Amino acid sequence: MKQMQITSMKQFMNQLLVADTFESFLLEEAVISTACTFHIDGHVNQEFFGGDGDSSEKDTYEFRPWGKVKGLCFDLIKGKRTPLFFRFVLHLMPDKAAALLEKENCDVEPSEVKALVLNIRYDGSKATLTTGTALNSFHLSKMPDAIWDKALRKFLDGKGIAYEELD
Repeated sequence: MKQMQITSMKQFMNQLLVADTFESFLLEEAVISTACTFHIDGHVNQEFFGGDGDSSEKDTYEFRPWGKVKGLCFDLIKGKRTPLFFRFVLHLMPDKAAALLEKENCDVEPSEVKALVLNIRYDGSKATLTTGTALNSFHLSKMPDAIWDKALRKFLDGKGIAYEELD
């Protein structure tokens, strides 16, 4: 688990809420506190799409893709006043997570890794990113954590997102 503090908020917020930078993530949860507090549960309600046989609208993931909800989050955040607080819990899409772990020859089977998680927390003045790994069962290996930490740093560097690592 690594923590990184964003050093260029305006640029980061543009990457997060406007650009397609985080399109490879799913939203587990969002909490946004402005004039009131909004809670978004990212779990997909498959019954919403009905049983009419049209599977083109159904999501194949447990959580909603970030690209399909970031506009709503942007609308809740934008304005003359900055939010008091927000938190997003994102998961790297399962196929991308499995591909990353396989590419790096992880000693834990990709099917044992439930999620590679990115927590984004803004406290009113600064944003902090925290990595995490959720496993389906207990493993002594910390290799999935190390792979995810390294991959996220490479991702942020590649997108030009400025940060500093915290202890």
